[in-house]
Amino acid sequence: MAQRIRKDDTVKIISGAHKGTTGKVLAVNPKDGTALVEGVGLGHRHVKPNQLNPRGGKKDIHKPVNLSKLALVVDEKSGKTSRVGYVVNDGAKTRVARQLKNKEIN
Repeated sequence: MAQRIRKDDTVKIISGAHKGTTGKVLAVNPKDGTALVEGVGLGHRHVKPNQLNPRGGKKDIHKPVNLSKLALVVDEKSGKTSRVGYVVNDGAKTRVARQLKNKEIN
């Protein structure tokens, strides 16, 4: 299956506790079907003291969001989202936004 959401895309959360939140994709894990979205799913991890961090403490981490909960934002001003499709032109496969009459996506 082609990967529809990529790193550095702007996405909107369409379901769950963070519904309506937009953010930039930091990383995508296609094997698990998850993505890390900036500012969404922040958690803390307790870190033991070590030589680099002698006091230890808490470290902020991003928790993954399922790709099925994400929609690609195609118009950042209005926050309009779209499904993603693919079109093959002259052997080159390009991503297109379905809601905007097949407008090519970066």
